[in-house]
Amino acid sequence: MLLAIDLGNTNVVFALYEGREIKARWRIATDPRRTGDEYAVWLMQLLQIHGVARDAITQIIVSTVVPRALHNIEVLARNYFNTEPLIAGQGKADYAIDIDVPDPRSLGADRAVNAIAAHAKYPGDLIVVDFGTATTFDAIDFRGAYKGGIIAPGINLSLDALVGNTAQLPRIAIRRPDSDSVIGTNTEDQMLIGVFWGYVALMEGLIARMRTEIGRPAKVIATGGLAILFDESTEIFDAVDSELTLDGLAILAERAKAK
Repeated sequence: MLLAIDLGNTNVVFALYEGREIKARWRIATDPRRTGDEYAVWLMQLLQIHGVARDAITQIIVSTVVPRALHNIEVLARNYFNTEPLIAGQGKADYAIDIDVPDPRSLGADRAVNAIAAHAKYPGDLIVVDFGTATTFDAIDFRGAYKGGIIAPGINLSLDALVGNTAQLPRIAIRRPDSDSVIGTNTEDQMLIGVFWGYVALMEGLIARMRTEIGRPAKVIATGGLAILFDESTEIFDAVDSELTLDGLAILAERAKAK
């Protein structure tokens, strides 16, 4: 079995794969100070609950945008699974795609892996929207080449900035407003409208501009935790694929095994 690990700014996601099929997935908060031993205690209990033996895991691949946390994941792989982990974008797990920007090394691993999975799963020109700590918009052409994109503050970051820098605004939960009206009549409703519908407008506006610049029909693929929430309130997504990043890791691992 493959253990795919997506190490993000907010969470680390672990997924067990047999081939291209996810058998289980777990999430833990990202903490660069968490040791390999601490990861092992947590993960071994979950494997036991799911009836998966430690030696059933024969391959591990990691995608990370938090370099400080990578070492402890490598310790986990080596000490507890006797496996040298593949690192997305390095060695046998090289992306093997055209990254058509002046400094290809600046592209985050999560975005490169998303591009690989999106091109493998959906034909034609694509725009991938990933709702994470930041929200990213990436253009992938019909050949699978990464052409560039946009980085916007994630909706939680936007809300944190709003609440943290004002004296009297309350903390609110992110959800779809009860009404389609964009004229709120109390503080909480006005905040929710600004955050939620403001973010919908941001997405629709940026995607419209990207499609114009691409100059060809482009499908929009959404991924990340809040994709489903926004899918209920806009028509801009052609597909919502919550496993896109993990599937990209599985594809890279499969290619690496064949080398």
